[in-house]
Amino acid sequence: MIYSEIQKFITDFDSFYPKEDRQKLLLPFRDYVQHKLATKKHLRLNFICTHNSRRSHLAQVWAQTISIHFKLKDVYCFSGGTEETALNLNIVEVLQNSGFKIEVLAQTQNSVYNIKFADNVHPVIGFSKKYDALFNPKTKFAAIMTCSEADQNCPNVIGAENRFPLNYEDPKLFDNTPQEMTKYEERNQQIAQEMYWVFKP
Repeated sequence: MIYSEIQKFITDFDSFYPKEDRQKLLLPFRDYVQHKLATKKHLRLNFICTHNSRRSHLAQVWAQTISIHFKLKDVYCFSGGTEETALNLNIVEVLQNSGFKIEVLAQTQNSVYNIKFADNVHPVIGFSKKYDALFNPKTKFAAIMTCSEADQNCPNVIGAENRFPLNYEDPKLFDNTPQEMTKYEERNQQIAQEMYWVFKP
């Protein structure tokens, strides 16, 4: 059972349905996920963005959390970038605001975070890494491009059996503005809702 605060955050997601432009991007990904689940095959998803600092982490964390919410088995979610930077602190904050329990495992320029969404389930280990890092799968996974820049700069993800461009707007565009946290919260909710719709049986 995922934490009650997260359950509360996703309470109204059953009625969510993406708009037409997002459906066109999400449907092939949803079909892939549902086919893997229906045929009881391991589902490995690597969410890829340029810096592996914002959108790719949100997608990884929410996809893993929602798979547990629906009691789905053999779902393994990863994330990576075309370069390594650090998990953005605004992402840590919006996830905590959504009910995740987060602690720092290693404090460095690229800190490592323990991101818990349920007491008795393995947490997501959050830190920035390249998409082909040893931490991530090498074959039989889907590459989900969470930003257009990574989609354009990384035309071939070695080992991926499929590739899906979802291309979320970067909340970084609003850093150091009055809208900063509002935009991070918006992106957090959008990604959570869309992952819910993708995984919903």
